[in-house]
Amino acid sequence: MHFALGLVALAALALGGVPPAVAADTPDPVADAKAFRKFFTEKFPKVKLEDFVNGPYSMNEDMHRQWEEKEQFPPYEFSVDMGKEMFSKPFKNGKSYADCFPNQGIGIRQNYPYFDDKEGKVVTLELALNRCREANGEAPFSYVKDEMAALTAYMAFTSRGKPFAIKIPDDPRALEAYQNGKRYFYTRRGQLNFSCATCHVQSPGERIRAEVLAPALGILNAMPIYRSEWSGMGTTSRRFTTCNSQIRGVPLNPQDDEYRDLEYYLSYVSNGLPISGPGARP
Repeated sequence: MHFALGLVALAALALGGVPPAVAADTPDPVADAKAFRKFFTEKFPKVKLEDFVNGPYSMNEDMHRQWEEKEQFPPYEFSVDMGKEMFSKPFKNGKSYADCFPNQGIGIRQNYPYFDDKEGKVVTLELALNRCREANGEAPFSYVKDEMAALTAYMAFTSRGKPFAIKIPDDPRALEAYQNGKRYFYTRRGQLNFSCATCHVQSPGERIRAEVLAPALGILNAMPIYRSEWSGMGTTSRRFTTCNSQIRGVPLNPQDDEYRDLEYYLSYVSNGLPISGPGARP
């Protein structure tokens, strides 16, 4: 198995120079998150910590001005409005999404994904929404766009400014899920032999064709996003499957364990950074 060069650097930072083999055998999420933040803040010393959630728009002043202009008339606004309307509309049985979530689903985005100790797996917000629908006799939505993007856009909007607060319980299965997500992030795949880290750890701020690559720190805080490339909204699931396709790999099914674990890892190492979603990207 091949790992991105960033894994070695971050593992060494996390464990004070202990060889990477030890880091792989001894998961330490707290040290990982500290090293992750240190790596990016030192790589981009002019970027304020909270600005990393703005992805490519945090990389230079010109792009930051573009973001400020775009936020005056945000292209995702229609999706937030649609999601709000959907969220408040009762199911056929009279119940609603509010019945499925803590605090009636308002202001809770920062707590997802979480590890479910009964199921022994990671539960994402997208998965929780479809499970809510199915439990109330409704058909599930596509995980990648449209209704799911609208619902998650609205829920993210109600959590804006709240810091990611992802927890890893004292459960070996939770640590394993976290470690699996970390491994997926750094493993190379596809015909291009890229890992997630190739673009988002080694090369943020650089261009692939016309696209400026975003830093991995804070990359999920803005989800879901409106992308000009898509001419529409996309969920975290859409971003993961698209990335796999772009490196000429075979995408997994949305909400497969590997993708949920990847979301768990990336969310945890961005703990403390504010929710900025929904967002907009080139």
